[in-house]
Amino acid sequence: MHYTGTIWRPPYEASSLLLEVTAGCTHHNCKFCTLYDDLPFKFRKSPMEDIEADLKEAKNLYCGWLGRQVSRVFLTGANPFVLSFHHLMEISERIKKYFPENRTIGCFARITDVTSKTDEELLALRKAGYDGLTIGMETGDDDALRFMNKGYVSSDLIEQCQRLDRAGISYSFFYLTSISGAGRGEIGARLTAGVCNQLHPILIGANMLTIYPESALYTEIQRGTWTEESEIEKYKEIRTLVDHLEIPTTFAALGASNAFQLYGVLPQDKAKLLKELDTIIETASEAELRQYRTRLPHL
Repeated sequence: MHYTGTIWRPPYEASSLLLEVTAGCTHHNCKFCTLYDDLPFKFRKSPMEDIEADLKEAKNLYCGWLGRQVSRVFLTGANPFVLSFHHLMEISERIKKYFPENRTIGCFARITDVTSKTDEELLALRKAGYDGLTIGMETGDDDALRFMNKGYVSSDLIEQCQRLDRAGISYSFFYLTSISGAGRGEIGARLTAGVCNQLHPILIGANMLTIYPESALYTEIQRGTWTEESEIEKYKEIRTLVDHLEIPTTFAALGASNAFQLYGVLPQDKAKLLKELDTIIETASEAELRQYRTRLPHL
């Protein structure tokens, strides 16, 4: 299989066939991110030949040795949805050629990747199997989005996700706890809930900001222009987000950045989640949580 660098996928894509179609990130300018520092964005020089070779290999593995069918394919890379409509449709056709039983195709996406597609193209992509995108929304706090160089604001999230809703393409959000900085976490959480409550994410996954020395954000901290929340503040922020969400969705905090794992379906599990968070806030040790964060080698 043609895999380049570290392959990142959401926890819920563990059973999906991972197919590389891009590598790196087209934006590569967020102050907090170090995931793709050693990997500039690329779409292979001979992309379809490599993709077809990988699909042949995967078919031999899944249908031969493992005796399994493939029901979902996850395209790897920071934001494969940036590819043109033509390329995405061609990839779908190749997948169907080797795995006609496959039902859906997912991937990471920047909200700006949706902007470049027409409404008609989004409808066609859904018909071709594209569904269940994972979007790093990070926050609904425009000040934080601008400071971190995300390249969009909350109104873009609302506008483009409403277009996905109309096209029938489902999506999940990654929320980045602490992105608003010390003293603003709960403000950012309320703003984020206000954005999410206008949309239909099937899942909101919370990840906790972990700062590494090679990041631009680390430099901002050294300059005194940004301050990180305490670990307990981060859990207060998550509590505020859960408390203000008014839509049916799944909430999860399952990644390595979270010292405590949380999972629930809203609205029925809201009380349970809030109780769990209250217990963490009241009993957890700031020092131990901080030690956990500083020992994370990478996300």
